[in-house]
Amino acid sequence: MGCCAGSRRHLSDSEGEEAAPEPRAPLSEPQDALWKNAMGFWILGLCNNFSYVVMLSAAHDILRHERASGNQSHVDPDPTAIPHNSSSRFDCNSVSTAAVLLADILPTLIIKLLAPLGLHLLPYSPRVLISGVCSAGSFILVAFSHSMGTSLCGVVLASISSGLGEVTFLSLTAFYPRAVISWWSSGTGGAGLLGALSYLGLTQAGLSPQHTLLSMLGIPGLLLASYFLLLTSPKPQDPGGEDEAETTARQPLIGTEAPEPKPGASWNLSLQERWTVFKGLLCYIIPLVLVYFAEYFINQGLFELLFFRNTSLNHAQQYRWYQMLYQAGVFVSRSSLRCCRIRFTWALALLQCLNLAFLLADVLLGFLPSIYLIFLIILYEGLLGGAAYVNTFHNIALETSDEHREFAMAATCISDTLGISLSGVVALPLHDFLCHLP
Repeated sequence: MGCCAGSRRHLSDSEGEEAAPEPRAPLSEPQDALWKNAMGFWILGLCNNFSYVVMLSAAHDILRHERASGNQSHVDPDPTAIPHNSSSRFDCNSVSTAAVLLADILPTLIIKLLAPLGLHLLPYSPRVLISGVCSAGSFILVAFSHSMGTSLCGVVLASISSGLGEVTFLSLTAFYPRAVISWWSSGTGGAGLLGALSYLGLTQAGLSPQHTLLSMLGIPGLLLASYFLLLTSPKPQDPGGEDEAETTARQPLIGTEAPEPKPGASWNLSLQERWTVFKGLLCYIIPLVLVYFAEYFINQGLFELLFFRNTSLNHAQQYRWYQMLYQAGVFVSRSSLRCCRIRFTWALALLQCLNLAFLLADVLLGFLPSIYLIFLIILYEGLLGGAAYVNTFHNIALETSDEHREFAMAATCISDTLGISLSGVVALPLHDFLCHLP
């Protein structure tokens, strides 16, 4: 296994160099290699997004640190709500949870914007090591923080880890059968569910947020073990693995009559070729941006304001339940590619925008009588978001040539991050406006 991992790293670390042409291997891989790669990418997706999700689940607690000075664990597991603005109908923190969202996403946005320009010059292995170290650092820094500024620095480390990891591992899928995209997506969905559920469960059980975060330090180690020990050496092959009917139905985004080279040739494309490929991707990038703008506007702009006083759950507990149910929906839909495939992702964008409009109306008018109706809507919101993500990358994998696939995957990574960043920018002033309403 170590030999396989070593040869894989040699291949990936030399992705920018010219390699001698090799004959195509048979379309089938040994069954154990298929399962190793499938589980490897599932674990990578799980570990890569775990710290990012936990920071969003802990956002309400991180911000309440300002209102719980002297409490080294940030807040009690079951804090009593203390309205920041007693004249407002909302129980608001002084700063919106969108502030944590921006700290958790802007470094990722910068990484993904720069990735298509030169990230390929850094070999895969150092990228994965940096990602793992930043993930561990984020848990430690937030756990031992005594100020919001230090906590937000820890959140930034989680963002660097997640962003660098996502663009690295999605690019790496170009060297493996297309089926690993589904496993990666399912793993990222699992990170959302397990991250939110573990934070909710451990704090509900009485563990302080500080000790909850420290208990998660094994996740970065699992990421490194999966990459260096579990994945097998990628071999030149047809990365499809799809059946004949699906192959026939393939409609390339960029037409070409030339033979398709190895995926690693993506980074040898000229700027003009990259721009042409990028324009062909816009039909998928724009809907995904809209989906993520709408859902994270809901998550970090409205969740905190959807506060029900007539339940046994206090404000912090309601926020954690919202995050957990959203992530449960994401996990189910990101794992559903084998039974449900959607080509027209713009329909998912439209439905998510309608979700945003409906919940914003409820924040303003308060017409929903029960928190359980909100629970159902949030679960549905997660289903839409997860379906948009997995189907977008699956469709791109089908419709791009081997020559363009690695670049296309890295370039499309910007979609969710851009949508999330825009939602955070808009949610901050909205939070201040609504919290000053009588």
